[in-house]
Amino acid sequence: MFLHHLRNELWKLFGKKRTYIGFGAFLIAQNAMLLIFRFTRWQRDVERMLAGNGYIAQEYVSALTVAVIMLIPQILLLMPLYAALVGGDLVAKEAEDGTLRMILSRPISRFRLLFVKWLAGIVFSMVLVAGLGLTALCLARLWFPWRGMFVTIPGMVFSLLGADEGLRLYLFSHVFLALNASVILGLGFMFSCFNMKPAAATILSLSFLFMNLVMESIPFFEPYHHWFLPYHFRLWLYVYSQPTPWGRIVESGCVLVAFALTTFLIGVAGFQARDIKS
Repeated sequence: MFLHHLRNELWKLFGKKRTYIGFGAFLIAQNAMLLIFRFTRWQRDVERMLAGNGYIAQEYVSALTVAVIMLIPQILLLMPLYAALVGGDLVAKEAEDGTLRMILSRPISRFRLLFVKWLAGIVFSMVLVAGLGLTALCLARLWFPWRGMFVTIPGMVFSLLGADEGLRLYLFSHVFLALNASVILGLGFMFSCFNMKPAAATILSLSFLFMNLVMESIPFFEPYHHWFLPYHFRLWLYVYSQPTPWGRIVESGCVLVAFALTTFLIGVAGFQARDIKS
């Protein structure tokens, strides 16, 4: 019965048109970025930087390199928006449409209802990240050759990898991207469990994330950067570091899992106290 309930929630979630807005936005953004990469001086600038460090530039301007570069702004801007949008819809939309009373008339507990919806949201997060990574890599391959990977993030990562190793790390990094998306969706889910509109739940989630980003960037809060979510969201980038800082990755992963479980429990507590009939 639990799997049947989960299947119905997934069917309902992926049956909504707004669920696919993020996938369409990713395609548009990626094609626009590829046009910029292909017809501007970006490629020459990268080659000059690599040559200045003593590397053969042509070996690392590749589909894998371009795919990672395309992911970074989309992970920062687009993924939080669409993950929070779906998370804010999971419960609040049911209440707004008036179907929540009918659902709760069935012989299931409120906890089980929320748990199944939360699991469906996590599945959506994984599908969203998989779609983002797959389309970025496939579209980049249409424009650029399959060679080694070059990843550089000032102050964090500077790595040159072979094609096989780069592909393995590219796929592995999406595990942590899915965790990031699940945390953001869980934040929207928490707010949607309270008595508010879906748009309000989404806006509150994005406001919380934006506040974390702004406060982390203020020099005064630099000693406390590990208290802010963006610091831990960057664990997917450390996958490309050589050697891999597993301590940093495990620490951030545990914090994100704990945060996701905390938001879920807060949402459950708030939903348990609601009077759905009023």
